Amino acid sequence: MFQNARAAAQEMGWAIIAARPGDGRIEATDTTFWFGFRDDVVIRIRPEGKKTRLDIRSKSRVGRSDLGKNAARIDAFLKRMDEKLQ
Repeated sequence: MFQNARAAAQEMGWAIIAARPGDGRIEATDTTFWFGFRDDVVIRIRPEGKKTRLDIRSKSRVGRSDLGKNAARIDAFLKRMDEKLQ
């Protein structure tokens, strides 16, 4: 799961800041197209019983509204992960 998540983040063009398989944590930044703002993305992967839990958060560094960009980024990532895991 960790390697798939890291590959998906790289394929989406995110800059990987830290990838710690032992901690199940990936930290990245994504730069917005129009203004070049950097948004922070954190992915956590944890075993949960016989399954694996993936949590992701995306947060803009500046501004009050992201106009839905963070939610769209998470949705695109999860769709890419679904493709990788099928």
